[in-house]
Amino acid sequence: MLIGIPREPREAQAIVAATPTTVTALRKRGHEVLVERGAGERASCPDVAYAEAGARLADRAEVLAADLVLQVDAPTTEQLDAMRPGGAVASLMAPARAPELLTALAAHGVTGLAMDAVPRISRAQSLDVLSSMANLAGYRAVIEAAHDYGGMLAGQVTAAGTTPPATVFVVGAGVAGLAAIGAAQSLGAQVRAFDVRPEVAEQVESMGATFVSLEVEVEVGGGRSDGYAGELTEDAERATQELYAQEAMTADIVVTTALIPGRPAPRLIDAGTVAAMRPGSVVVDLAAANGGNVEGTIADQRVVTDGGVTLLGWTDLAGRMPAQASQLYGTNMVNLVALLAADPRAADTALDDAAGPPLVLDLEDQVLRAMTVAHDGEVLWPPPQVAVSAAPAPAPDRGEAAGEPGARHTPDDVVRDPRRRRAVVLTLAVLAAVGAAFAPDELRMHLTVFALAVIAGYYVISHVTHALHTPLMSVTNAISGIICVGAILQVGSDNTWVTALALVGITVASINIFGGFTVTHRMLGMFRRADS
Repeated sequence: MLIGIPREPREAQAIVAATPTTVTALRKRGHEVLVERGAGERASCPDVAYAEAGARLADRAEVLAADLVLQVDAPTTEQLDAMRPGGAVASLMAPARAPELLTALAAHGVTGLAMDAVPRISRAQSLDVLSSMANLAGYRAVIEAAHDYGGMLAGQVTAAGTTPPATVFVVGAGVAGLAAIGAAQSLGAQVRAFDVRPEVAEQVESMGATFVSLEVEVEVGGGRSDGYAGELTEDAERATQELYAQEAMTADIVVTTALIPGRPAPRLIDAGTVAAMRPGSVVVDLAAANGGNVEGTIADQRVVTDGGVTLLGWTDLAGRMPAQASQLYGTNMVNLVALLAADPRAADTALDDAAGPPLVLDLEDQVLRAMTVAHDGEVLWPPPQVAVSAAPAPAPDRGEAAGEPGARHTPDDVVRDPRRRRAVVLTLAVLAAVGAAFAPDELRMHLTVFALAVIAGYYVISHVTHALHTPLMSVTNAISGIICVGAILQVGSDNTWVTALALVGITVASINIFGGFTVTHRMLGMFRRADS
């Protein structure tokens, strides 16, 4: 298949649809790649690098006449005029908001593959350009905010005084939101986050941030089955508006990421809340291109309010890291070509045959069908619904299964039932008291120390933040070392059972010690330079 990589029509677009690395991957699959001269210069990909990777440099007309054209922005009218009927183009198209583009694709007989219409299912993750770009945008949003904030995100204790950490509030815990949380957390900020989907709370907390919960239970209306959050009901919207206002007024940096595909961005923070924010606060609105989550945000502009709050509406955050963005985008394109090409040849196959594997568009494939917006002169948008849910499957109703009416119970409910927990604790306490009453004095003392150690260890370790779990490995290694020493001292006991238990203790503790040091050594290797 002949694949064309044109120079992006917008001069502001720094991302290119293929890098020399991804060109090599396409060549290994038996395809010929044409690259327009200067296509990758804004992403630090010079023409000579493409030539060394096996691509052929060509002019715009030849590139656009390829079997499959890969680019970032939607094709312009001039580009469609240069494409051959029966050819295909893959790019970001925003099909729900660009009906005229779909009509033009059909009129030119060009097959349109919208990379921003990839369904959110496991099999399509390798093609998900939106997730790739959102990951970079979330990271870059924190960097831009830190620059405009003008202060340190991490707290410090110095001889001149104490500097508290900055407070960052992230709205939305999708790909962009989680990336923003990770970036802010790594810079030492105190991060708080909220999402209307309660199932993402565990993901937020696993990154060391605080998940903000509503005091009242709300329902999400207009539920979606494509993995995105739906619109809120009126009661839910009122409750979340109050939460957004409360959090935004106490935050130094606010990052909003809420989007509903095919619709304008929901308004989360109004002008009154912005006016009540502290002077010097920064808001980064990642939904600025779709109207913005924050009132007063203007796409591609930096706005400073009368109250000294900076509103950033940059829509090119991923493009501000063009080299990495192009590599990720290009990898998504390689995976798309693998799905489109029939019987791709192995890496050791000769590459002198320019034909390569032909383009095969299987509209029975739910991934390709969802992406195909125009084909054979027809507009195929919108596609059939692809059902997917981010929420876990509901647990079976034990009461109904047994034919008993009443409330539903799940295994988690049973574990968290305080009455059951108290009963278990009371039973264990009674058994321990009975055992201690008939045990020798020496054993009773050891059991007491053991019980206190278990209680103290549970409360200490359970309250350790996730960010310190890796340093905690050193503590567990030290504890295992103490166990190992104690077990060695008991190996010479006259009691066979004591000796056997000591050998087991030595074995288990040694596994933990050596395993811990091995893991630590590998993790430290990640921070060593290759030439050191």
